[in-house]
Amino acid sequence: MGNVALITGATRGIGKQIALCLAKEGYDIALNYRTQNEELENTKKEIESFGVKVLPVQGDVSKFEDCERFVKEIIDEFGKIDVLVNNAGITKDTLIMRMSKEDFDQVIDVNLTGTFNVTKNVVTYMLKARQGRIINISSVVGIAGNAGQTNYAASKAGIIGFSKSLAKEVASRNILVNCIAPGFITTDMTNVLKDEVKEEIAKNIPLKRMGSPEDVANVVKFLASNDSSYITGQVIHVDGGMLM
Repeated sequence: MGNVALITGATRGIGKQIALCLAKEGYDIALNYRTQNEELENTKKEIESFGVKVLPVQGDVSKFEDCERFVKEIIDEFGKIDVLVNNAGITKDTLIMRMSKEDFDQVIDVNLTGTFNVTKNVVTYMLKARQGRIINISSVVGIAGNAGQTNYAASKAGIIGFSKSLAKEVASRNILVNCIAPGFITTDMTNVLKDEVKEEIAKNIPLKRMGSPEDVANVVKFLASNDSSYITGQVIHVDGGMLM
């Protein structure tokens, strides 16, 4: 059997590029999405063009029962999960004086609790297999903070602590757990910014440009491969030198 990768929030942006990158490497892909959208079928076709199998699995990562169900669907179909990429995430940005409890809770529920929910259900199978890779997408905001993103920063910082602790728990079973902390990456979220705002952002990045989803996906590819077999519990910045 070939390798199997589960990517959450995988129909567009960074998640889609990760799925395509791993498909190019021959991974069968379990494609998690929350709601039916027009990008899903396009993404599925693009992945299938690499000659691999694709299994779309619907589910809200913030709901434990959803995760339990779709992980079982993947195991029933493929028999295993070799690589888990926790990528699903949302933002609800505003200053804390204007932030509602619902805005805070929803971001924590999807970004942080969602990472727990999926990992909890996947790691059981990895422990039995005595091997696996878990790659969690955090953010430079989880390290440095950012005004107007207390909820998002808290969720992404939590993912780092979660990953380091889990890495210690499962290392003896040859399961490696690492984080990627992207900086400003060109996605639908950044495309809504005005050109002058993007230019100002780029000025403050040592490499003088925003990153691409491919920049993140290439690091996922490395962490999923045997080339990273002595790396666990780490946070790799993909930020053009923003944080040093």
